[in-house]
Amino acid sequence: MKKIQKTKKGFTLIEMVLVIAIIVILAAVLIMGVGGYLKKARNAAASVSAHNSAVDEVNAAIDNGSAT
Repeated sequence: MKKIQKTKKGFTLIEMVLVIAIIVILAAVLIMGVGGYLKKARNAAASVSAHNSAVDEVNAAIDNGSAT
């Protein structure tokens, strides 16, 4: 009588669920981290915009002062 060998091909349902759960957890951590960096970037952009406005006002005052 021949002995039947079971060959394991593919993944079990539990393995697939664990991999998907790990991917979801990593994605959540990534999204939270990126959110903080986006907030810092918006604040930096606002600061640069305010600085540029102040520089433009100074340049306009210099141009108006030298014209008179």
